[in-house]
Amino acid sequence: MGDDLHTRLAPRVRELTAAVVARCAAEVPFYRDLPREALDGEVTRSVTAVFGLLLRSVRDPGSVGAADLTRIIEWSARRAEESLPLEAALTAYLIGAEVWWAALTEVAEPEEVAAAGAGLLGCLHTAVPAVALAHVQAQEDIRGEDRRVRRALLDALLEGLPYAGLAEAARVEVGGEHDVVVLEFGRAPQPRLVQSALDAYAGTLVLADPAAGLALLPVRPGGSLEALRRDCGATLAAAARATEPAAIPAAAEEARQVLDLVRRLGRPPGLYRFDDVLLEHQLARPGAGLTRLAAKLDALEEHPYLLETLRVFVHHGHNRRRTALDLHVHRNTLDYRLHRVTALTGLDLAVPAEARLLEAALTARELAPPRARP
Repeated sequence: MGDDLHTRLAPRVRELTAAVVARCAAEVPFYRDLPREALDGEVTRSVTAVFGLLLRSVRDPGSVGAADLTRIIEWSARRAEESLPLEAALTAYLIGAEVWWAALTEVAEPEEVAAAGAGLLGCLHTAVPAVALAHVQAQEDIRGEDRRVRRALLDALLEGLPYAGLAEAARVEVGGEHDVVVLEFGRAPQPRLVQSALDAYAGTLVLADPAAGLALLPVRPGGSLEALRRDCGATLAAAARATEPAAIPAAAEEARQVLDLVRRLGRPPGLYRFDDVLLEHQLARPGAGLTRLAAKLDALEEHPYLLETLRVFVHHGHNRRRTALDLHVHRNTLDYRLHRVTALTGLDLAVPAEARLLEAALTARELAPPRARP
């Protein structure tokens, strides 16, 4: 019976193949965009080969084995390398199954239909998982290679090395202005989520090392890097502008310095640029001046609550009401503490010049190396 059905189906393989190719070109966008020579060539050969396996399974059920599976995997991997989406590949197999089943029901005797249907399902059961696996693995290999090239491009840009060939291989445009952004996370970031947030912000693929918290973002008019920081789940972020690729290494170093500075200063979550910490950057330079300035608060070393009061008072811009609320103390208690700060340091917060000196001393104390403190 199998031989008879095989004999009836064999002459129709070319016709059925043409029907599958025509439907794929009409119904699947990927195939619709292929040139005619590709449809008549590689696509037709692939469909013919799969129908050959189905035809063999009619005569010899269960004959599709490991060698056939290997060929299917090779075909699928080649299609994936040509950017065939997995859903398009699976749709093509389903179209083929529909066309094959329609032909089977036309030529099969009633007693042959059940076995022929079981053979078709068996082939699909074998082929479809293999196709999906081959596609996923091939696409992962492609993405892995793409990531390697993009990372090499990012490294070249950060180190000021030649990058044109890598940019072409990565299919990334690196001309124009960029913001070099460094991110700090409260806990280990999820690289895929961070990369997705960066890509969504830029509207294109962003050169980034999410695990290291560094990204090279094309400048986008109206874009909010502070909103991006929140979307990435970062606690702190620092950014520096590079007007051309040659300026990227200096911008990256500036952003790293800013992030290090705001971290040492204990600044609240946010996005910072160099201008936000300009004074602190100057004060952070080590030397006798920094040590001497920090020493202005030595008298408060044994009174940590006074140091904290001064810090909160400065943070709130000398606003007594907000400072008292933040410290959970009465206004009279706050006034007493500030008076004690003046008495112990000899610097009066009511005198603008001396208040500025106290603020600078507080910053210097936060930045001075530990050995420079009493």
